[in-house]
Amino acid sequence: MRLSLKQIMGILTLLAAGIFTGCATHTVKSTAYTPVKVGSQSVPEELLLDVGVSIFDPGLDELSDDQEELTNGQVRVAESRYVPYLLSDTLQRSANWGIVRLLPNDSSPMDVKITGTLLESNGEAMAMRIEVVDSRGVQWFVKEYEEVISRFNYEATQRQKNDPFQVIYNKIANDLLAYRERNLNEQDIREIRTVSEILFAQRFSEEVFSGYLSRNRNGHLQLNALPAVDDPLLNRIQDIRERDFMFIDTVQDYYATYCRQMRLPYDSWREQSYQETVTLRELRDSARRRFIAGTAAVVGGIAAATQGGNYGTQASGAVGVGAGAYLIKSGFDRQNEARMHMEAMEELGQSLEDAVAPQVITLDDRTITLSGTVEEQYAQWRDILADLYAEELGQL
Repeated sequence: MRLSLKQIMGILTLLAAGIFTGCATHTVKSTAYTPVKVGSQSVPEELLLDVGVSIFDPGLDELSDDQEELTNGQVRVAESRYVPYLLSDTLQRSANWGIVRLLPNDSSPMDVKITGTLLESNGEAMAMRIEVVDSRGVQWFVKEYEEVISRFNYEATQRQKNDPFQVIYNKIANDLLAYRERNLNEQDIREIRTVSEILFAQRFSEEVFSGYLSRNRNGHLQLNALPAVDDPLLNRIQDIRERDFMFIDTVQDYYATYCRQMRLPYDSWREQSYQETVTLRELRDSARRRFIAGTAAVVGGIAAATQGGNYGTQASGAVGVGAGAYLIKSGFDRQNEARMHMEAMEELGQSLEDAVAPQVITLDDRTITLSGTVEEQYAQWRDILADLYAEELGQL
């Protein structure tokens, strides 16, 4: 079937109109703010569960091809420490729990343990998978949380109040509270707290404390018996646990310093990453439309040039081929521009990682200089703790 010159030009006009109107499209997002809920009744201190939040999995192994291209690994690793700190801070401020601590590893048993995996974080959207388990091994829930924000969240007036993605942390805190109120009675809470204590004791005297716990048919820990209140070995290990908590509290100061130093460059990076992400998406959409329109124009131009019965039609076909080639080239140019934005995000991520390394931690009796990554620094912390534990155990 032959197309008339008028039909070909009409197609080209429609394609061009689609390109340029499409480039002007913007998405407007709004996020309803969810506040943190406070428990419906006052809970005695001995019935408040302590919560441990583990350093998150950066989620680099779960990235899709599109996400991998948009993700800076160095930033994700930094976020895997920053995000759980904000979650632990939110839980502590909610006043619904006992002590909430950010844990670099799983060596310290806690009443409730939260682990997480970052699924997406680009300044515009954040998603994470959260798992909550108590010391008995009972899984409270596994749930994915996601928020997409607008530029409004980065305005100075908003940033003075909350993190741009504070809604996610509030929702997790509310879900934790809802589970506790719905599923746990006083006996459950006391059992969870006792199991945590016995698990810690087993780290030092497994042969003595192994008989106090067993697993039921669901694989959950349960109490077989309780040690005597005046058991000297248990009392000594309780002292060691208090020392362990003291050092973990010191680590909290360490992470607080880390996050304070990280906040300014990280917020700057996220705001720029937001702009880069939106621009990159628009550029890719524009480039795709240009490729499609350019290919259609070339095909239409060739058809007009080869099928035309007169010079005017053939000349118009040649113009169509030229216009299509220009649109295809324009698509390549847009892809190159998108690549430049990706490189800009990588540079921002590197500058972020360089900007947030705390160096010194001060204890009551000494000052320790830590070096390397956060994980390397915590390994040095563990060596210090091991020496202190050895001194305590030597006295037992």
